[in-house]
Amino acid sequence: MADFEIFTDSSCDLSKEIVEQYDLKVMQLEVIMDDKPPVLNNQIAITEFYQRLRAGSNAKTSAVTPGFFEEHMRKTLESGKDILYVGFSSGLSVTYNNGVMMIEELQQEFPDRKLLYVDTTSGSGGQALMVYHAAKMKENGASMEEIKTEIEALRDYVHHQVTVEDLFFLKRGGRIDAKSAIVGTMLKIKPIINVDVNGKLNSVAKVRGRKASMTELVNRMKATIDEARFPYISVFHGDCSEEADVLEAMVKEAYPQLEVLRGDVGPVIGAHTGPGVLVLCYVGKTVKGTM
Repeated sequence: MADFEIFTDSSCDLSKEIVEQYDLKVMQLEVIMDDKPPVLNNQIAITEFYQRLRAGSNAKTSAVTPGFFEEHMRKTLESGKDILYVGFSSGLSVTYNNGVMMIEELQQEFPDRKLLYVDTTSGSGGQALMVYHAAKMKENGASMEEIKTEIEALRDYVHHQVTVEDLFFLKRGGRIDAKSAIVGTMLKIKPIINVDVNGKLNSVAKVRGRKASMTELVNRMKATIDEARFPYISVFHGDCSEEADVLEAMVKEAYPQLEVLRGDVGPVIGAHTGPGVLVLCYVGKTVKGTM
């Protein structure tokens, strides 16, 4: 069986330690701050990124370019290895489509190499769960085909429960209007957001207060989780580690047998949700985006 490498995108927000441990090939989206020249995701410190958002900076992100994919995938193919690309939701970015386009071009040039790809329809903590699972499967001897089949079977059931601290960033992204943002801020309204089966973000509930929003995330998890099917849960945050600690403790109290992945919500999602975002992801019994 030929050796292969797992490619993914910086939208997965996996820690540097996990990326290095499993030798994951992470393709970098770009960040544009205050309309200055773009930089790769890994060229801006996450704490600095959120500090600048709090200070009023404007952030945008752009997809992994076909050229970036080609440069790194070509190196793998020329080394005699195959590629499995586990990509960012095509419902949130053209990154996945860029990756697939380049894979199909490279397949013509390297007909003896095997190149497979799968759309996770997820981002951040949800994508992280699937990439981590893929890496663990590879470590245990699974083939590319086996991993692809497993990820495709899981992806519709990877729930994302999300809450934000500041409604301003949702307003700026066009997800709520200015009046709702102002009234919501005055009343300390915290929206609950999920990702649907098409990989798109949807607002599904509103609660008053930060503690109530965290409780709502956990309650939604308890109502839908399939703890017997999948051994991992992810708790990711946007520069609010103490609150993420509280959320993780709530999760561990309910499901002490499950491994909790921790990570920072990177610029790809953080640019749209702002500092203070909390993301709780897991595999559920129902299709994601539903209760």
